[in-house]
Amino acid sequence: MNISPNVYFFGFILFITLAFKQDVPPRLQLFLLIGQSNMAGRGIPEAEDQQANPHVWMLAKDLNWVPARDPMHFDKPDIVGVGPGLSFAKRLADAYPETNIGLIPCAVGGSGIDVWKPGAYYEPTKSYPYDDALRRAKKALENGQLAGFLWHQGESDSDPEKAIVYEEKLTELVQRFRNDLNAPNVPFVVGTLGDFVVDRDPEAKIVNEALQEATKHIPNSYCVLASGLTDKGDSTHFDTHSARILGQRYADVFIQKKLVTTKP
Repeated sequence: MNISPNVYFFGFILFITLAFKQDVPPRLQLFLLIGQSNMAGRGIPEAEDQQANPHVWMLAKDLNWVPARDPMHFDKPDIVGVGPGLSFAKRLADAYPETNIGLIPCAVGGSGIDVWKPGAYYEPTKSYPYDDALRRAKKALENGQLAGFLWHQGESDSDPEKAIVYEEKLTELVQRFRNDLNAPNVPFVVGTLGDFVVDRDPEAKIVNEALQEATKHIPNSYCVLASGLTDKGDSTHFDTHSARILGQRYADVFIQKKLVTTKP
């Protein structure tokens, strides 16, 4: 009987995955990756995005821990790619070599801030963004402690009616996540929309201002600027290089503000 080479390949992948599962560190510093497509990632994966770091893990779709590689998200499998999450974690791992990092991918492409609330259903992905994020976060907490929220969202709210109430809704969202995960003091870091989005949609400037203003009054929250980054040619999504830089900018906030807890 002839056995397809694919059988051997997928068998090998399964073996490697199971082997890695046994080595998951018992206490991870957990980071919830939430928002829409630019957090999920739409950059084209390259070799460095496939390189695992022994201190960086991700919670896969099936709720098992695996070495973190891009693409990490699964919101839209046909187009998901490189986002800021992996470069964020690798930069932290370099800064804190004694710390093990667990990423919880939960972003949903195209999702407006209004579907990031309990019971809200998002038809394009047949999912409940907020409820799913809570479920995954609570599962992840079995292996560590929540160390940060990373939020990038707002393209879908860049219209005249939605943009003017964005700051209020973001403030509510932060409070809701912190309450529901019993994380009142966990850092919440948001990122502004790319310059190319502002060039396309003037209301995106209002969203960017709201993101920055909200962090002035929300305790232990910070804003990362996406200025100077480039799109992949669609005026919406960061290209691979820019997605990585954005992730590093998120990490620099945690490093510069000394937000990472290094004790187990």
